[in-house]
Amino acid sequence: MKEALVFYRKKAGYKQMAVAAELGLDRSTVAKWETGKASPRPNTLYKLAKLYGCTMEELMEKVPA
Repeated sequence: MKEALVFYRKKAGYKQMAVAAELGLDRSTVAKWETGKASPRPNTLYKLAKLYGCTMEELMEKVPA
């Protein structure tokens, strides 16, 4: 999932700080998701998918190389 979170964030043109601001979180939380140290909760995953213009399923899949 962590690779997909980075891929779709960048594809949508967001920096970690902007994502954190949109969700009312600290940037370090977004960084932890993207390094695999933590995972977003289902309701947050839904918000990320909406923000990035993708589906929750896409965020949970492995991104093709």
